[in-house]
Amino acid sequence: MGVAERSYDLAVVGGGVNGCGIARDAAGRGLTVLLAEQGDLASATSSASTKLVHGGLRYLEYYEFRLVREALIEREVLLRAAPHFIWPLRFVLPHHRGLRPRWMIRLGLFLYDHLGGRKILPGTRAIDLRRDPIGAPLRPEFRFGFEYSDCWVEDARLVVMNARDAADRGVDIRTRTRVVSARREDGLWRVRLEDRRTGAISEIRARALVNAAGPWVSAFLGGALGRNDPDRVRMVKGSHIVVPKLYDHDRCYIFQNADGRICFAIPYEQDFTLIGTTDLDYRGNPGEAAIDASEIAYLCEAVSAYFVKPVSPADVVWTYSGVRPLYDDGASKAQEATRDYVLKLEGGDGQAPLLNVFGGKITTARKLAEAALEKLAAAFPAMGAPWTDTGHLPGGDIAVASVPAAVADLRTRHPYLTERHAARLFRYYGTKALAMLGDARSLADLGRLFGADLTAREVDHMMRTEWAETAEDVLWRRSKLGLRFKPDEVAALESYMAARRGDVATGAVLAAQGGRS
Repeated sequence: MGVAERSYDLAVVGGGVNGCGIARDAAGRGLTVLLAEQGDLASATSSASTKLVHGGLRYLEYYEFRLVREALIEREVLLRAAPHFIWPLRFVLPHHRGLRPRWMIRLGLFLYDHLGGRKILPGTRAIDLRRDPIGAPLRPEFRFGFEYSDCWVEDARLVVMNARDAADRGVDIRTRTRVVSARREDGLWRVRLEDRRTGAISEIRARALVNAAGPWVSAFLGGALGRNDPDRVRMVKGSHIVVPKLYDHDRCYIFQNADGRICFAIPYEQDFTLIGTTDLDYRGNPGEAAIDASEIAYLCEAVSAYFVKPVSPADVVWTYSGVRPLYDDGASKAQEATRDYVLKLEGGDGQAPLLNVFGGKITTARKLAEAALEKLAAAFPAMGAPWTDTGHLPGGDIAVASVPAAVADLRTRHPYLTERHAARLFRYYGTKALAMLGDARSLADLGRLFGADLTAREVDHMMRTEWAETAEDVLWRRSKLGLRFKPDEVAALESYMAARRGDVATGAVLAAQGGRS
């Protein structure tokens, strides 16, 4: 058995939004970093969100003012960093007479508009739902409402582009790689890694270790580190359903439910509506979380209380569930547990540092990464200053207002693309779409068409530069084209990718190591 001995400043465990964000931030400050992810990037909680970059309007009820303010500020930081796969979204909140009073909602939205120093996004407005077309899909008893701003995000692409930028800055990213053990030795961490494809074992050393394993954060402490007193995580399952499009406009609805929870109905992938989410305490393997019949019924009933046309379980075309690894703060109900993050640093005085990451959310992941590096600053006195608040993610070097013109320019340069195809490619790759398309002059130049508008050129790109290895990686994380694929098309894509793995292996290795040979 060969043992590789490489040394890094930082070893990060977990390829979700927190782990990839920390790795990217650290590399930009001059640290050498290894990131190990046991599956695919964003293969758990980070691809199972409600796809929102938002302040969290309902968190105001739990007096989480610091979290809401931070998240509101982060909306526009992230929007500027990645306007291709993050974009503004208007939310319609119908007033329900039997629930929160109108004055309370108005006060909450006033705070929401002003806590975060909003500059790009438009503010709140009142709506007469009887006269505004936005009210047409709603039942007639909902006569008044509010409209406010947040943002939408392609969550898994946010993770992958953080990883891509990290790799371009030198981070050694290893997917399908499990940390078998980590032990302190001679003032460093000795980390033992298993390649889950081949079973090969390697070892590395690191000056500090970050446990960003998401819902496995406690399991990692108890397993790889051999601890018998791991901190507790409250695992809360959030489930979503997708149904055929319920209305024709581009707004999202946020509904208040009688049990005090809220539910979203969001335009999704042009032809669908995304409905979520549930909040249920969860026990078991986070990788096996799945929606159950009671959750489907709950979500259908929640939105049917508002829409003229009811939604039934028979309408559901896809579901997904994820487990949020919330810090156990003793809240009595799952929906009341804090969404804030908690960072616990151990070590010092000659002991190699260990930083454990609990909780967090998509919107505040960049800020979490900054806070994590601040916690580790004493171990790396020569580390550079924070930088990600003004940095762009790959393909995002364009003004928010310029996106429509950039999509039009992409079609001008590649006129064989339909408007829909060009818009999707720009949403995924931004200004990098031109490089991905290369010198293609026709759709045929992009190679085999697998289904929907997915071509061999794009699949090869995802395999070579985005760590995609299976059809699931491509269809449900790098994209959501799985909604449009038939079983035989999925099988054909899987066969193609299996045959191509050897051909793109060298490119994938270079991608993982930031282009270093």
